Amino acid sequence: MESIKVTAHVGDDGLLKIQLPNQMANQDMEVVVIYQPVDKSSKRSWSEGFFEKTFGCWEGEPLVREPQGELPEREPLE
Repeated sequence: MESIKVTAHVGDDGLLKIQLPNQMANQDMEVVVIYQPVDKSSKRSWSEGFFEKTFGCWEGEPLVREPQGELPEREPLE
């Protein structure tokens, strides 16, 4: 038994649509659904108007990206 965790939206019609990976096609499956409503207040997002309020507000010295140096050479993937 394997599990897949997804966040999905239940439409106005009460239908929940979940797409499974292609390798599961043409097979009989036993499916168990455990649901928990998503707490939207804990969802991280930018507050409304954040970018409009902050864009172009920096008044200090110009920001400079320092040189990043050389990347180490990696072993080739096999």
